[in-house]
Amino acid sequence: MFAEDKTMPWKEKGLETMRKEFVERVLAHEKSKSALCREYGISRPTGDKWIARYLAGEKLEDLSRAPKTRPNKTDSEMEQKIVNYRKTYPAIGAVKMRQIMENDHYTNLPSARTFNEIFKRNDLISKEASEAAKPHQRFEKSYPNEMWQADFKGDFRMENGVRCHPLNIIDDHSRMNLCCEPCLTETFREIKPHMERIFKEFGLPFSFLCDNGNPWGTQQSTGFSSFEVWLMELGILTLHGRILHPQTQGKEERFNGSLKKECLKFHKIENQGDAARIFAEYRNFYNNIRPHMALDLKVPASRYQKSPREYPSKISDWQYDSDLNIRKVKSSGYISINGQGYFLSEAFGNKQIAFRESSKGAHLINLYFRQFRIGQIDIEKRAFTFKKAYLIDGDPRSRAADQ
Repeated sequence: MFAEDKTMPWKEKGLETMRKEFVERVLAHEKSKSALCREYGISRPTGDKWIARYLAGEKLEDLSRAPKTRPNKTDSEMEQKIVNYRKTYPAIGAVKMRQIMENDHYTNLPSARTFNEIFKRNDLISKEASEAAKPHQRFEKSYPNEMWQADFKGDFRMENGVRCHPLNIIDDHSRMNLCCEPCLTETFREIKPHMERIFKEFGLPFSFLCDNGNPWGTQQSTGFSSFEVWLMELGILTLHGRILHPQTQGKEERFNGSLKKECLKFHKIENQGDAARIFAEYRNFYNNIRPHMALDLKVPASRYQKSPREYPSKISDWQYDSDLNIRKVKSSGYISINGQGYFLSEAFGNKQIAFRESSKGAHLINLYFRQFRIGQIDIEKRAFTFKKAYLIDGDPRSRAADQ
């Protein structure tokens, strides 16, 4: 643009007229080009631009600075589709939303950054979504069913006044949700039918990570829960997260948060049946539609496969090695060794365990249940040195080999 010069009557003649006059004077060789540029207060490149446009038959008025074509501009139809998807999945962020639409065979989609701008422009972005987008460190098992994680989301009150306790189980490797069921209590009696159903559908995992509370474990002196003993009978290693460290079950906690922000927040749940229907819909969305950042925007179902270990119709008797001593645990949970009674757990009531001396000394007695080492007794102190289940072979922790 021309610089303002008080010696030149720009506003009287108008810019286009003055530019034409400049070019005609240059072409008429009235003065040198440099001198005329100084007179009109413009640079040499600007003067050359006006001369080129004049010779090309173009107008010398100001042109819009906007590009003639805007390949990155999203047309109104596409923007409305993106808005509609956001309204359908209001808690899903830009990257995942773009992947969902791509999976639904939309083409020529704008970038995730543009998705985010569209969300903001249409007032469709929330504080919760921003928090969920923050990166976090991830770890995972090497293959499906190597470890499942389980937890209750935390109870909430349904519209009928009854409290619902969502039971969630996640495969660590694939993030596949294997169970999302509305329970009315957090008891072994209520969760066992759900566990049996998913064992029949997906097979058995190698290990099962859960917290220390009911029904998974116990922080009391009883040592073992009915849930743990049942899993041992199925050959599944129970692992407990550190007390007061819920991040140990990070994937499960993450799913619980997603269930709350992406599902519960948008529904009024009337009763248990209503909850079961809504949870089933969300579970399908989570496993088959919702891309997962940790899976390179793939869905969990694409990374999961059924376990080759089938759920048995009947738990078979266990054959202990011939060098082991066999004891039947009393219904009260006590066992008798060398004439002394020791409380193991009522969960082992009427079941057979085995024991033998430790390689570390005759005063130490190792206890076994099927393929697990479940404790050690110091007969001199007449007390347990520990009560905890370790696989005799293949335990990922160190103590199993400490015989």
